This record gives sequence, C-alpha cells and structure tokens, in this order.
Amino acid sequence: MIPTSRTALHEVADGVFAHLQPDGGWCLNNAGLITSGGDAALVDTAATEARATRLREAVLTVAPAPPRVVVNTHSHGDHTFGNFVFPEAVVVAHERTQAEMAEIGLHLTGLWPDVCWGGLEVVLPTLTFRDRLTLTVGGTTAELLHLGVAHTTNDTAVWLPEQRVLFAGDLVMAGVTPFVMMGSVSGSLAVTAKLRALGAETVVPGHGPVCGPEVFDTAERYLRWVRGLAEDGIAAGLTPLETARAADLGEFADLLDRERLVPNLHRAYAEAAGAEEGAVLDVATMFGELVEYHGSLPACHA
Repeated sequence: MIPTSRTALHEVADGVFAHLQPDGGWCLNNAGLITSGGDAALVDTAATEARATRLREAVLTVAPAPPRVVVNTHSHGDHTFGNFVFPEAVVVAHERTQAEMAEIGLHLTGLWPDVCWGGLEVVLPTLTFRDRLTLTVGGTTAELLHLGVAHTTNDTAVWLPEQRVLFAGDLVMAGVTPFVMMGSVSGSLAVTAKLRALGAETVVPGHGPVCGPEVFDTAERYLRWVRGLAEDGIAAGLTPLETARAADLGEFADLLDRERLVPNLHRAYAEAAGAEEGAVLDVATMFGELVEYHGSLPACHA
C-alpha cells in the first residue's frame, strides 16, 4: 500500500516516482518523476508557487539534476502553473494543450481568489505533438499518448512500457469523481478502454492514491451511470441540475468532489442531443450550477 498521509515522493518502479498531494481534491494533483542514467523528466507540476517549489525540492532529493523535460498532461492550472519553477526544462504537451493554456491563462485563480497562488507565471509548452511522442530519459522509454477527447480535448497519458507504469493525468482519478466538463462522457469511456489495453500494473492518477488497473472499472461504471442518468433526466423533462439533485449517488457517494456530477450531466445531455465530443459548452453556467448543487463554493486547499 502506498502511504498517502502527506505530500511526498513514492518510488513506484526503479527510478520512477509518484509525487502525491493528498487528499486529491480540487487542485491537489499528483505529479510524476522519471530518473535514469543521470537524466530526469517530470510529469506535471502543481497549482501554486509554494506547492511547485516544494515539488522541485522533493525532485532534487532523488534526481541528479533538475528535470530537462516537463510534460503537461493537459492545460488545467493545477498541472501546469508550476512550470515556471523548472526554468531548465523544455515543456512538452499536446498541441491543443499549448493553445488552451495560452487562451485561459491564470483563469483558474479567479475561481478561488482566497487561495495563496503566489507569483505565478504562465510558461507554455515549446514542444508539442499530435498523436504520439517517444521520450527517452536515460535508459527509460516514455511514450506520450493522446488517445482522444476525454477529461479535456488535449489529454496526454505517459506510458512506461518496460516498467508497466502509467501516468494517467486526469484521464482517471482514484477515489475522486471523474470530471468531463471540458471533455466527453463517450470519449472518456473510449479512452479508458484504450488505457486498460496498455496493460499497466501501476497507475498514477491525476488525483488520489497510486492504484492498479481496477481504477478503470470505477471510472467506467461512473461514466455509464452518468450517461444513464442523463437519458432518464431528458425523458423526464428535467434539467441537468434537477437530475443531479434527484439522483441517488449510490456507490459513488464517497468519491471526492461529487458536485462534479452537474457539469458531467451537462456534457452527457449535450452528447445525447448530438454534440460532438469536446464541443464548447457554457463553462460559467456549468460551474455556477456545480456551486449551487454543492451549496457553496467547493473548498480548494491548494
């Protein structure tokens, strides 16, 4: 069992580490570190200057030098805002991650103005790819894979085939409610199947504890449940918010950030009406209804 009581690096394979930020709620993301042959690469950073600085300090306790590459798994600030703390690194991401980061900037900070974000600077990827990119870190091969629209339109999974370790970003989360407000329900189901087919033995999710491939089962059950709820809500003439309020969360009641059900239903409703995966929806309205369902702005402990 991987301990999760505090922010720390945990070695999940020889020279491969997960940097965990319990409890995995809003903006408390995980990162990954690959070290081999005097070389190092980092998968994602952190949301605030203080947390990114602590990540850098932790990395340098095991890496021979600062990472020369930082991979951003998608555009969201909890995974990218700390890029500037690693000035030595080339930042790599999917091509749409770069475009989206440039467009949204520091927007996330406005959602939780009371968080001490620090002196953030947006550092965009300077190397991008479309479908697949192979990264060599010393003697370790890391495959960067864009498998389709899922959590967002621009997710990257980092797969280490020799170690059977998968850094999933927010494509899957452990003990945390999936979030497809900017992605797709149907796309997430398709991408989850592709992730399962890789044959990972160890999965480092974007949020929550290190786990095994069983995390795919939970994600699939939840997404199918959301799709079914949407079908029932549409048939009953209910809005996504009304459907969420009437829903019995069942096995998903204990997942963190369950208020994400509301925007997830908005996405499912849109897809049921024929919207393409990743189609632009009204994020302000969806997040506002998320807050209404929750009863207040969800806590962010970044």
